[in-house]
Amino acid sequence: MARLFRDDLHDDFGTWPVAYIRYGGPDFGEIAAVAERVGDGDDSDFHAAWVATGDRLAAEAQDVLAEGHRGSARELFLQASVAYAASYHPLFGTPVDPRLVSAFRKQIGAFDKGLALGDPPVRPLRIPFEGRTLPAYFIPAAGHAGAVRPLVIQVDGYDATVTDLYFASAVAASRRGYHCLIFDGPGQGEMLYEHGLPLRPDWETVVRAVVDFAVSLPMVDPARIALSGASLGGYLALRAATGEPRLAACIADPGLWGLASSARVFANRLGAGLAPDAGLSMLDAGVLDTMFAIIQADRGLRWKIVQRGFWANGATDLRDYLRLIEGFTLQGRIERIECPVLLTQAENDGLAAETSIVFDALRCPKQIIRFTAAEGAGDHCEMGNRSLLNRRVFDWLDTVMV
Repeated sequence: MARLFRDDLHDDFGTWPVAYIRYGGPDFGEIAAVAERVGDGDDSDFHAAWVATGDRLAAEAQDVLAEGHRGSARELFLQASVAYAASYHPLFGTPVDPRLVSAFRKQIGAFDKGLALGDPPVRPLRIPFEGRTLPAYFIPAAGHAGAVRPLVIQVDGYDATVTDLYFASAVAASRRGYHCLIFDGPGQGEMLYEHGLPLRPDWETVVRAVVDFAVSLPMVDPARIALSGASLGGYLALRAATGEPRLAACIADPGLWGLASSARVFANRLGAGLAPDAGLSMLDAGVLDTMFAIIQADRGLRWKIVQRGFWANGATDLRDYLRLIEGFTLQGRIERIECPVLLTQAENDGLAAETSIVFDALRCPKQIIRFTAAEGAGDHCEMGNRSLLNRRVFDWLDTVMV
């Protein structure tokens, strides 16, 4: 994807909305204008530029709504939600930055207003889960709002929220005739930002509650429920499929075995000499100190591991983080998946490195779809050409959900 923002981390997050243009997000010029305003600025400047854009779009939405232009207001509110969502990723970490919470609340407020103006209106839902409720939205299949249709349940990754699920795949699913259910689970979106609920590896427990909720909806065909996860959601979806037999299909973008393998390689390169069955949390203090110094010196690594990883997993330090991520694995479970599985593999996505391992371990009907840089889809989760990903995924799903 062409570079827009001067800072690497800003470009990683600031270009996410490019993938959403086709599905109702801000247009390219809007995104490029934010990049120009940020310039050589820091994380605060990045946040402020995106929030200002969201505020402007939301204010315009209110104005045109007062004039009776509901369709335009809907578009503007949804675009504002993308702008707010783009603003706060560099602010991740504990203690939680109040600017992050403020932007997130604006994001969900704009999102709710936009969806409520649709035909039919979409309202926020709550899924009961272990004495709490998870935020969710049921996006009906286009032209089939009241009809019984197959359902796709979308699963977040490490740092996405319900709005990302909506623009990344739910709109495409609806256009292809699928109902779609999107939600934030533990360690994601509202559940992390507002309630401090960390990630958990046993996503079959989470998805069981979501499927229980889904089958209670009269528009859902209980025999045709697919689960789709992107980024870390690739692991979460596969893990859920090991313990939720009501799934008719599972999509993992990409096929992800777990979280600890890259940390193990990192430690061994520093001389840890870990045996295959040795726990990462048992690393020598000297190796841990060296690892942490390298992480702290690298802006990208620091964000991924300290700001995001510690926070989302509820870790207190690096040793605790390594202990927690070792629980995210398909080891000893993947053979239980019985439904057809589709794995994706983008050629330049480091997270997709284990896709072939996952594929070989599966004992169910399975397929890999590979994406290349030549197609503009070679990067993480095919964000440079998300419409290509959606087209191929739903073509596959059409053959499975007959």
